[in-house]
Amino acid sequence: MVNKNRMNRAAAAMGVAALMSVAVPATTAHAATVAPRIDLKVLVVDDGGSSVGAITAELRDTGVPFTRIDLGSASRPKIDAAFLSDTVSGRPRAKYQGVVLPNENPFGTGSAEMAALTAYETAYGIRQVDAYTWAHPEVGLEYTDNGGYAGTLDGTQAAVTAAGKAGPFGYLGGQVAFEDNSALIPESYGFIAKPMAGYTSLVDAPVGSGRGSLVGEYTHDGRSELVVTFGYNQYQQQFRLLARGLVEWLTQGVHLGQERNYFAVHVDDVFAPDARWDKSLNCTPGDYACAGGEGKESTIRMTAADAQYLAQWQTSKDFKLDLLFNAGAGEEWKAENSANGGTDALTAQLLADKAKYRWMNHTYTHLFLGCTQDVSVSPWTCTKNAQGQTNWMSRADISAQIRDNNNWAASKGLTTDRTELVTGEHSGLKTLPQQPQDNPNLAGALADNGVKWAGSDNSREPDQRAVGAALTVPRYPMNVYYNTGTNAEMADEYNWIYTSRADGGSGLCEDNPTTSTCLPAPLDTGTGFLDYIVPAEAKTALRHVLANDPKPHYVHQSNLAEDRTLYPVLNQVLDTYRSLYAASAPIVNQSMKATGVELQRRAAWNKAVDAGQVTAYRIGKDVTVKAPSGVLAPVTAPNGTKKQLLLGTADFGTAYAGTRSTWTGPELLQSAVTLHLL
Repeated sequence: MVNKNRMNRAAAAMGVAALMSVAVPATTAHAATVAPRIDLKVLVVDDGGSSVGAITAELRDTGVPFTRIDLGSASRPKIDAAFLSDTVSGRPRAKYQGVVLPNENPFGTGSAEMAALTAYETAYGIRQVDAYTWAHPEVGLEYTDNGGYAGTLDGTQAAVTAAGKAGPFGYLGGQVAFEDNSALIPESYGFIAKPMAGYTSLVDAPVGSGRGSLVGEYTHDGRSELVVTFGYNQYQQQFRLLARGLVEWLTQGVHLGQERNYFAVHVDDVFAPDARWDKSLNCTPGDYACAGGEGKESTIRMTAADAQYLAQWQTSKDFKLDLLFNAGAGEEWKAENSANGGTDALTAQLLADKAKYRWMNHTYTHLFLGCTQDVSVSPWTCTKNAQGQTNWMSRADISAQIRDNNNWAASKGLTTDRTELVTGEHSGLKTLPQQPQDNPNLAGALADNGVKWAGSDNSREPDQRAVGAALTVPRYPMNVYYNTGTNAEMADEYNWIYTSRADGGSGLCEDNPTTSTCLPAPLDTGTGFLDYIVPAEAKTALRHVLANDPKPHYVHQSNLAEDRTLYPVLNQVLDTYRSLYAASAPIVNQSMKATGVELQRRAAWNKAVDAGQVTAYRIGKDVTVKAPSGVLAPVTAPNGTKKQLLLGTADFGTAYAGTRSTWTGPELLQSAVTLHLL
């Protein structure tokens, strides 16, 4: 049993104070008789802690407007009745639909600001999230010395309760596993405690011979708090799983913003061979400078059997890959391998299964579309003419690379979206440090071929930007290397990049400590890929999936050949996801164009919100949203919600994770979106 005083001191050390709740004044008669207007915005009171920071990130990343109050700022506004509410056109207005606090009372006992918040929440039915607090009766929980626990939670197998599944966390499969990435570093601290009267546990965990709460709703004195008794940051899986539900509970299921779990994987260089890593030279012969590599070139290319396996795998996993193809490179391979009698079993098999994939133009022969390169030096440089100006690939040559690939696809009956393009190596776009600007001929060539969405490398350019009339779509490179076909090759190259010089590596990790971490020892090339690289890369990809991040990931056809190194990573991502989520929240596997549109809409929405150009509120069961002309609004509402049309109504949005949501704008002859709640 834990001594209460000792436990209290530990809680204080974690930065969580024991605070008393504030008495609530009676509801005003005016607010009780006239349905108030409740603005769709959240108030965040920020103490600088990671838990409030995580919730703030969730609001920002999903498009929920919020006002942040920095508790540490001497110039911050004081929270009083005038700050929280007023009257608009004779109707009482609540300026915030929910309140996020660091804990149940960050202002101190007897605070006038907490009294104002308490009165406001009571009068308007506004909910409050206590981002991280400790277990004590003032939040509806027993002290942990009464059958509870206080300490590290790494590896804890928490679960959504029946009330949680019926309420805000119904989109989860049930389990909420706390991360445990290192036995040497505590990653999460918290309190598991028994509920008292008025407290409903939504997420609990084993403690002793029973279970205790980690997240729950405490209803008291005419208001509701969501009590969270563990610390977290925005990247931890346990928070990512619960983040959606926190917002749904806080906003009572009606809010601006929407969230999906996205995952798309692009397979580059289909039909083309990829150069192979040389384990003795620690470089890739035939691919830029590789000292001693002349005559040692080797390539990796899928076979017909690999293509058959791909089709079977897609069916078994109910997941579609995007195949980015270089038809001309495939034709060159066929011509160079005359022993095959001018046939190509791989191409024949992929074309036989062409309807099973999404196809995308990756240019005809994968030429570098930027400056003319001098690859005799490492790193390569751009060549210059006699006047010292950079030599660029011409608009006509770039256009031919795009057009010829489109024409080949049409001749084979491949369905493609010609507005999508990913150039080989993302070439043509700026490539630092050698090519600090786009090829000036690129934008025109894209326009010549109707390209509106151009894939870019997220590790270089994480933000969407314009290239002439086209927009980029950043893609995440997966750490499954293009120049390796076997598990052993993958581990060997990984060792070269991520081990110190003393351990036989390149030392790149030593030279760039802010962007990479050296392995403590080289991986076993026989087991390191499956035991270390696969879990690490699957975890990174899954983090993107759980973060409302639509950006696609990309790999290469070599990863589907020989040892088929991609599949263990994808299997772990998909299997883990489907074990964590209910069927109501499937992975969204969408095209690059759809992702480009999503990013474009988000940018316009965020700009409008930041400029204060969005007005949104709820009065009773009616919701009104006004945004600048041409800007669609992301809106989430409960099942049964109807959208007002010029004549009659229609079902609002699409179903996802137990709610309805979509990007929406006014209908014909309307100036605002009007929704009717069930």
